[in-house]
Amino acid sequence: MRVLVLGGAGYVGSHTARALARGGHDVTIYDNLSTGYAQFATGFELIVADIRDRQRLLEAMRGRDAALHFAAHAYVGESVAEPRKYFDNNVEGSLCMLNAALDAGVRNIVFSSTCATYGIPEEIPISDQTIQNPVNPYGASKLFFEHALKAYDRAYGVRSAALRYFNAAGADESGELGEIHKREARLIPAALEAILGQRNALQVFGDDYPTPDGTCIRDYIHVSDLADGHVKALDYLQRGGESTALNLGTGRGYSVREVINCIEEVTGRKVPVRVAPRRPGDPPVLVADPGRTYKVLDWRAQRDLDNIVRTAWNWCANKDRIVAAARGPVAIAE
Repeated sequence: MRVLVLGGAGYVGSHTARALARGGHDVTIYDNLSTGYAQFATGFELIVADIRDRQRLLEAMRGRDAALHFAAHAYVGESVAEPRKYFDNNVEGSLCMLNAALDAGVRNIVFSSTCATYGIPEEIPISDQTIQNPVNPYGASKLFFEHALKAYDRAYGVRSAALRYFNAAGADESGELGEIHKREARLIPAALEAILGQRNALQVFGDDYPTPDGTCIRDYIHVSDLADGHVKALDYLQRGGESTALNLGTGRGYSVREVINCIEEVTGRKVPVRVAPRRPGDPPVLVADPGRTYKVLDWRAQRDLDNIVRTAWNWCANKDRIVAAARGPVAIAE
């Protein structure tokens, strides 16, 4: 299939672009590089443009069989502080993308959604039938677009797979692709930065949650497993599958302290920690029930927390060298 990957120069998008290429798909990356990196598009055609640029989107969509949408802002705390930024990009920008896909005749869309649409869930583990009631603007923006996808399916026959994934982590096993953020806020890379002296300490946001050790519990899924899930979702739509929404998670939760313990075991180093107040909009526990995903997509996570931390450590220890050396061919269309 000819596939347009929006946000394909970012963390999950770049891993997915490579998984798609390995699966025989013809991939073009569309990214404004505000949080993505051109070197992550090495080997692909890269269109540098914004998802709110309707004309560029329309041109990029023409002749495509499918679009995978990763182009979103994705920090819970930031969304609480700057909701305008999130609704502008994640809602208005996503609608611009969806309308361009419709006008260009693209009828298969895989959407990078999130477990944040569930809010503080009524059940743990969280099935994909759990009531969605987001408690922060990030989750609300993603849920809005899920609703838009359902409406466009009913009205126009645009089929979609909304993949609600849990905490993405880790790096490609090759060590050549990983996680870079201009302002690192994710637990595992932030802890590794603290070990390497790139920050004074890891901030643990809250140690008084109603959990066994007082810290938040999350379902950590390897980014390569996420990428494989997106490829499976595209294959599902290609076979004529109906629009659906599915969880991508492992079904196993770890507390912040358990993750820190794993990091210390893998690296052999102590993580300097500073406890900070809770962040607004952080639920105590988010763990997936991915059972229906196993059946619909024939997919399940293959990598455990130890593998996540080891690949992240390998990437974090070498990323400056890798990024500096990245000079591969990137065909950029401005």
